[in-house]
Amino acid sequence: MTQPQTRTLLHHLLEAPEVNGASWPRFRVLWRHMAGDAAKELLEPKLANVRASESTYRRWLAGTHLARGDTATILEWYFGKSAEALAQPVPVREIVRPRPLDRRTRTAARALDYTWPTSRHVPGEPDVGVHGTWELAGGRHFDGTTIGVQLYEAQPRGDMVEVSETDLPHLRSFVRSSRRGVMLASLGAAGGKGLYVMDAALARQSLVAGQDPRVPLAYQLDDLTYAIVWAMHVLDDGLLADDHPLSDRADELRHYVKISNSAPPRTDMPDLSPVGAAWLGSSLCAQYIVRHLDDLSDVPAFWTREATGEECAPWLFFRHKHDYLQSVASRFAGPASPLGRAFCVPEAAVRSTEPYERVLLFLTVAMMEMHGIKVWISSAPEYTQTEGFVLAQDRAILANWVREESVWRVATTSARRDVAPYQEAIEHARAHSLVDGQTPADRLQALAAYLGLDWRWLVSRCRTLGEEGLSSMLRPRSRLLTLQALDQTLRFLGAVGRQNSGR
Repeated sequence: MTQPQTRTLLHHLLEAPEVNGASWPRFRVLWRHMAGDAAKELLEPKLANVRASESTYRRWLAGTHLARGDTATILEWYFGKSAEALAQPVPVREIVRPRPLDRRTRTAARALDYTWPTSRHVPGEPDVGVHGTWELAGGRHFDGTTIGVQLYEAQPRGDMVEVSETDLPHLRSFVRSSRRGVMLASLGAAGGKGLYVMDAALARQSLVAGQDPRVPLAYQLDDLTYAIVWAMHVLDDGLLADDHPLSDRADELRHYVKISNSAPPRTDMPDLSPVGAAWLGSSLCAQYIVRHLDDLSDVPAFWTREATGEECAPWLFFRHKHDYLQSVASRFAGPASPLGRAFCVPEAAVRSTEPYERVLLFLTVAMMEMHGIKVWISSAPEYTQTEGFVLAQDRAILANWVREESVWRVATTSARRDVAPYQEAIEHARAHSLVDGQTPADRLQALAAYLGLDWRWLVSRCRTLGEEGLSSMLRPRSRLLTLQALDQTLRFLGAVGRQNSGR
C-alpha cells in the first residue's frame, strides 16, 4: 500500500492562501516582513537584520535542517510553533480544484441570493478544496437547512446540459462526500442562462455507471423547481434529525389512534423539531380519520386548515398523506360523487407569501383534484382559524395539527351545537368558492389566477418536469418521504393544461 505524501509543517503553513510564501522569491519578501515585525514586537532590533539563504530555506522546508538562534526566534514568533514542530512532517491532503467560473456563471449564482428570500449561496474556497453551501432558510413554521453545492460550467446537448469533461475529476471529488449536496450546472460560458440542478447522489450514480452526468433542461431552477427543492430538503432534514424519537413513538401513536379524543401539548414532546412534530401530528390525524371512515354512511366533506405553501408542503412529500388520499378516494371518489375538500386562503395569506410558496399551495390543490376530490377555496378571513375536520351528515370528525398548541387534536362529536359551525363552514365554502368551475382544469386555472401565478407557464413547466420525473433530480433520504405522488401530480397538471388549452 502506498504511503501518503508528507511535507513539513512549515511547508504546509507557507502554502496557506493568506501566506502564499512557499516559493523562494515570495519567501524572501515575506522573510523581510517577518524579521522586521518580530524585531518590533519582541523589542529586539537586531532581528530586523537577520537573513536566510535560499539553501537554508530549502533545508527548512525539507526538514533536514532545524532553525536555530535568531532565525528560530523569528519563525516561532510568526507561526506560533516551535522550530522543532515546524520541522516535523504532516500529511498532505490532495486538493482537486475546480475550474474558475465564467463571469456569467458567477452572476447566475448571485441570483440565488436575491431571487428567493429563503435562499442564500455561500461560495466555497476552491484553493483549499472547500465546497460552497446553499442555505435554505425556514419559513413561519419549519426550520431551515444547509446543503453543499458546487457550480460547474456546462454545454447544451439537445434537451440536456452536460458538465465539461475537464470538470469530472472535481465532480468525482465533490460527490464522494456522504453529506447532502447538489450540483448546479450553468450555461453561462456557453451563452445560455439559468442554473440546472441535480442531487449530488444522482450525479455520483451516473459516474459510477461510467456515464457523464447530464441534467435535463426541465431541471432549470425557477419558482417551480426551487419550491420543490426547498420544501423537500427542509422536510427531509427535519425528519432525519428526528428519526430516532419518531421511531420510538410508533407504539404511542398506535395507542392514540384507538382512543376517542386526544390533544397532547407540544411541551410533552420537546425533543421533536417542528418538522418531526408536523409529521407525527399529520400521521395521527390521517390514521384517526381513516379509522372512522367505515362508520360514515354518506360521502363526507373535508376541511383543511392549511393556507400557505409551507403548511401545504407535507401533503406533497409525506408518504402517509398519499396513502390517506388514496384511501379516501377509493371509498368515495367517482364521476358523480360530491366528495370535496375546502381550504380557507384569505387574500392576506396570498399577498404575504412569495410566488414559489404559492406554487406549493397550487400543487397541493392539484393533488386533491387528481384524486377526484373537488376543491373549494374560501377567502373569508373569519374561517382562517377553523380546524381541520371531516363532516358527514350530523357528525364531525375533528383532526388538526396545523397551527395547534398541541401536537395534534382529534375528537368526534355528534352534538348538534358542536357540529353546526362545521356545517356552516362547509356550506359557505361550497356557496362562495373562488374556484367554482365545472372541471378540475377550470378550478385550477381559477386558482392560479387568484394566486397570481401564470397558468400557461405553470402547466407547461409541470408537464416537462413530470415527463422527466423528479427522481432524476432529487433523492429524499428519509423513508417517510416520497416523490411519486408529486410526479403524478405534475403529469396530471400537464394533461389538464392540454385539455384546457384545447377548449
